[in-house]
Amino acid sequence: MRGDIDDYRALFLRGTPLMDTRAPIEFRKGAFPGAVNLPLMTDIERQKVGTCYKQQGQEAAIALGHQLVRGRTKAERIEAWAAFARVHPEGSLYCFRGGLRSQIVQQWLRDEAGIAYPRVVGGYKAMRGFLMDTLERAVAECGFIVLGGMTGTGKTDVLRALDHALDLEGHAHHRGSSFGKHATGQPPQIGFENGLAIDVLRKREAGHARFVLEDESHAIGSCSVPFSLFQGMQEYPVVWLEDSLQNRVERILRDYVVDLCAEFVVLHGEEAGRALFGQRLRASLDNIRKRLGGERHQRLAAVMDAALAEQARGGSVEPHRAWIEELLTGYYDPMYVYQRKLKAARIVFTGDQRAVLDYLREHARK
Repeated sequence: MRGDIDDYRALFLRGTPLMDTRAPIEFRKGAFPGAVNLPLMTDIERQKVGTCYKQQGQEAAIALGHQLVRGRTKAERIEAWAAFARVHPEGSLYCFRGGLRSQIVQQWLRDEAGIAYPRVVGGYKAMRGFLMDTLERAVAECGFIVLGGMTGTGKTDVLRALDHALDLEGHAHHRGSSFGKHATGQPPQIGFENGLAIDVLRKREAGHARFVLEDESHAIGSCSVPFSLFQGMQEYPVVWLEDSLQNRVERILRDYVVDLCAEFVVLHGEEAGRALFGQRLRASLDNIRKRLGGERHQRLAAVMDAALAEQARGGSVEPHRAWIEELLTGYYDPMYVYQRKLKAARIVFTGDQRAVLDYLREHARK
């Protein structure tokens, strides 16, 4: 049997399959990428045991826990843990602090399923602490450069072509604008931070000491860029990506119309998916109603409605180009022109996608 694990670095670098035995409410607040929640106790059971612990002490709480998780309930949970262990013999289990819950799961697996399975010493709390320290050390020790550019210039495409890029929007599962929501939701803040830290850890292990980040506001949808990293982003050098309006409209059409509609259709089916996609697009425009002003919002909403109707009738997305172009030139571009002026002293390079990729790849070697 492998011994219990306290080498968190190796655990995350290997991508060790993780069985999270915490209650579902704990798991929803934040977990590690790919971890599977197979709890010892449900939320209600955990609440009852916690109340008993406060009122009567540990011994009574343990007794109550065994009373709540017994018989068929216990057998079903052991079978779920055993199934995970058989599929992932190289994996590990953990609870919040690596204490009683994970020890009980480990013992029941061994005694009643004949499976010796390692647990993570220190549990979720220790692993989370390791990842946050990893992120803070990277901010202090590594070099960073910020990739800026107008909406639709393809900044995400550039990041995906680089081995040393950190895709904040990818980790946040959000494109970073009022229209940036995907068909599925975002991770909780803790999950966003954990995924980002693991990405940093693996890239540093691969030898990278310089990273590229897209220029972001502090909030990416409901996720927030870690404070120390966001502070640094206000000072890091900037590379500015440029492209034609025609190409930018094309990318926005791809990302926010074609691909987003496809996401909804895959999840909900053709008819419901297209209807939900239309609702999302309209809601995104409504989110910036005050900043657009009533008259301009009303005009763009009418163009968008007509485009959605045409798309529903014959599948054509061409009419969407009209509201996209007007939104870019009349709303987003003036904001980015202003932001570019504020960053002018930090801009070290400006160019199209090929030139920017060449520059950033050279930057990684320095």
